Amino acid sequence: MDCIKAATLLKGSLWFQLFVLTVCSSNLLYVMSEEKLPPSPPTSTSQLVSLPSSGIFEPIEISPSVLPHYPFLGKTLPPMYPAFPKTYKPVLTGKCPFNFSSISNIIEKTASDCSQLLAPLVANVICCPQFGSSLHIFQGHFTKSLDVLVLENSTADDCFSDIVEVLGSRGANSSVCSFQSSNLTGGSCPVKDVNTFERTVNTSKLLNACSVIDHLKECCRSVCQPAIAEAAFQISSLASDSDNIHLLNDCKGVVFSWLSRKLPSEAADSAFRLLAACKVNKVCPLEFKQPVEVIKACRNLGAPSPLCCSSLNSYIAGVQRQMLITNQQAIICASVFGSMLRKGGVLTDVYELCDVDLKDFSLQAYGEEGCLLRSMPADVVYDNSSGFSFTCDLSDNIAAPWPSSSSMASFSLCAPEMSLPALPTSQTEYPGCNGFLLDVLIFMYVLFVLPLND
Repeated sequence: MDCIKAATLLKGSLWFQLFVLTVCSSNLLYVMSEEKLPPSPPTSTSQLVSLPSSGIFEPIEISPSVLPHYPFLGKTLPPMYPAFPKTYKPVLTGKCPFNFSSISNIIEKTASDCSQLLAPLVANVICCPQFGSSLHIFQGHFTKSLDVLVLENSTADDCFSDIVEVLGSRGANSSVCSFQSSNLTGGSCPVKDVNTFERTVNTSKLLNACSVIDHLKECCRSVCQPAIAEAAFQISSLASDSDNIHLLNDCKGVVFSWLSRKLPSEAADSAFRLLAACKVNKVCPLEFKQPVEVIKACRNLGAPSPLCCSSLNSYIAGVQRQMLITNQQAIICASVFGSMLRKGGVLTDVYELCDVDLKDFSLQAYGEEGCLLRSMPADVVYDNSSGFSFTCDLSDNIAAPWPSSSSMASFSLCAPEMSLPALPTSQTEYPGCNGFLLDVLIFMYVLFVLPLND
């Protein structure tokens, strides 16, 4: 297969069902039933790398009504329990002078991306980047008629509480993210008013760099990111302690607020989400415990070992329960874990020996098929007929990369020779098989029935 794309449908439950596979040679559709494993709380592994410049296919739309309801005759389907969170009328503080209907499209998108059912699974890649973007946009709209770019502390507390309440009333769970009301205040940044900001910063350069962002190039050949960093440095330099990293981050929040005043909400959201994607795709978000048993079983291998593969698969099965990750994160996670094994004395490529693929590091269905989220910004979408949906990018069954050493220092996804297979760029055509693009559509219906600590 030259390229593979997947669109995933989650229908108000936590059981993965319906996979649709389009095969080039026969053009047959195969539908498989999936079951989702319960997640563990997401944590981070601080392994930073650069990002590849790669494009993403748009999902192909297909009506769920055309799919067969019983993919496997011999397999009992799970019962469908009502699982959608109830919506209610929000109870606001009455102290935040803001009409949330003015950014209703952003609020609705954030509520959908942070749905209570899916938020723990997609917090790192979908929910929290969108929540952060919505805070920037709110901040810009709140101060649009004022001469300041930030909120006072007490107002920020009330408004942040109202934002969380509004999202909760729409079935969202924003508690999986680490944002606080202080994100709306500008913190220790010395510049918080519009006039000083526009006197200090080359605003034309900033706006030109971030008005329209190239989704295929920004993460590796950045234009908007350095413009934001430069503006933040310029306003932070007015403080006596301008080298403080927290000060620079606070000033970046002020820059985002100014951009939110100038850009349409959708354009700002698209830009902020892409910048967040560039950041989260540099880090493996999975937690890897010390693989003592794997090292013991796989050290000094001279031939295939069932004991090694059994231990390795068992370890990875535990990792799979944590969350859904992107294809780029999967490459990093595979390299991080491989480096841990090499440090322990496992020099044989056990990924190849035991058929470990990139998708094996993301959440699995029946222990057979994993969903790798796309590296570009994605949203969870809900409609009354098809439920919640998001797009998966399986990128075929790409083998997990075995690191050449136990060090991650030289690992770079932006290197010319390091790119994700089967992902398009703006200059590249992908003919697929016999001149046709191969697509895999995965439809999943989900329902939580297992406790998280099971």
